[in-house]
Amino acid sequence: MDVVIVLSVFFVLSALYFKLVKKTYKWKVSGNIAMCAMLMFTAIGHFLFTKGMGMMLPPIIPYKEFVVYLTGVMEIAFGFLLLFPKYRRQTGLMLIIFFILILPSNIYAALHHVNLKAADFSGHGPMYLWFRIPLQLFLIGWVYLFSIKK
Repeated sequence: MDVVIVLSVFFVLSALYFKLVKKTYKWKVSGNIAMCAMLMFTAIGHFLFTKGMGMMLPPIIPYKEFVVYLTGVMEIAFGFLLLFPKYRRQTGLMLIIFFILILPSNIYAALHHVNLKAADFSGHGPMYLWFRIPLQLFLIGWVYLFSIKK
């Protein structure tokens, strides 16, 4: 839920900024600023909750800590690249692929009741998927709308 709040707040604030300062709304820019902020917010979790995030990865994935750090760095890079129109479309495509690729880890974590903050198995369980899967689709749609669609 925090992700939706960050996305919404930064979208509204940047849209209002452009309306007040530039006298026009810049929806695409505002959408990408908001996604950048959301990615920075989620990337922080990769560094604060590394152990719990590693628990979200299925046993077949080696070097869990490295993968968690790498995906955190990728989120930071994707966020910054969305701010540059020259790289926005390609970054949006990579981000959609990234969102699709991380969904199985979220499903695995939910099925195994992983609590990433506590790094234990006290998580919400499969009920979390009723929120997570629509959220993932929403994020994919957001990236498509603001970063890829012409």
